[in-house]
Amino acid sequence: MFARYRLERKVDALNYKVDLILQHLGIENTPAEPIRTVPTTARSAFSWVEIDALVADGKKIQAIKRYRELTGAGLKEAKDAVEHRFPY
Repeated sequence: MFARYRLERKVDALNYKVDLILQHLGIENTPAEPIRTVPTTARSAFSWVEIDALVADGKKIQAIKRYRELTGAGLKEAKDAVEHRFPY
C-alpha cells in the first residue's frame, strides 16, 4: 500500500516538473489521447502495467485472467508467467 502511494507521489512530482519545463519552453500542454490497448496474441504488444496493478492490489487470480485475455495464453502458461514475475 505504501509503495503504491510513494509511486503515485513520484509520478505527481514528475508531472509537475514536466509542466514547468513545458511552460518555460512556451509549449502548450495539450492532453494526450488515452492509450487504448487492443487484446492481441502478439507478445510484442503486451504490457505488464495492468497485471502489476492487479497483483499489487492482491488480485492474483484477476491478474492471471487479464494476462490470458491480453495474450491468449492458456491457464497454466498464464499462471506460471504471473507467478514467475511475482514469486511471493
